[in-house]
Amino acid sequence: MKREKREVNGFLILNKPVGITSNRALQTVKRLFNAKKAGFVGTLDPFASGMLPICFGKATKQAEALHQHPKTYIATLQLGTATNTGDTEGEVIAQCPTPPLNLEQIKAYLPEFTGVIQQIPPMFSALKKDGKPLYQLARQGIEVERPPREVTVYALEALDYNNGILRFKVQSSKGLYVRVLAEDLAKKLGSCGHLIALYRQECAGFNEAAMVTLTHLQNHPHPPDDLLMSLSCPPIASVC
Repeated sequence: MKREKREVNGFLILNKPVGITSNRALQTVKRLFNAKKAGFVGTLDPFASGMLPICFGKATKQAEALHQHPKTYIATLQLGTATNTGDTEGEVIAQCPTPPLNLEQIKAYLPEFTGVIQQIPPMFSALKKDGKPLYQLARQGIEVERPPREVTVYALEALDYNNGILRFKVQSSKGLYVRVLAEDLAKKLGSCGHLIALYRQECAGFNEAAMVTLTHLQNHPHPPDDLLMSLSCPPIASVC
């Protein structure tokens, strides 16, 4: 017999693993808590990991407001190779030489990518054209015009660089495609590139220390509700 779904309210700050969609992560957590209603804030691509806030019950009403908070990512860019998706899930479409670079040289270009910038959304995205997701068109080899969108990059920091691999940290408004930022940065550095890793460190104002792994939840047949943050816990950079 199926268990009757429960009224669950509050937030769970999930550390989504690589290899699954945000929706699959949501449905897994929802099932583990046997919750009637749940949603999430800020989609993460399957190849990305990190913070995916899950909202249960009444907390789903706050999802849109939480989506307005800045998001922070740690990204790893591989120079010299471009893919059609901008990440490891796509096919290689170009090989480019990588000029001699050091971290200080790279840092000199970063101010060009901070502040309010224009960004053309990628074809491999969930945005729709005439009701059809762009990624479906892209898989058919169809490319359509995408108007540029205005996004804000609050901070951009180069963390380390070695043998064509750049690790950087970016804090931005909603709507930023880190894959596109990485591709544009690679071009500015005189090469091409794609992301080989992406980790979301902060989202919706919650702190990284609040995250719970999917493995931890799955090791508990009935995850305790004390893992949840209450509705009275404001989304701030601390654990309530």
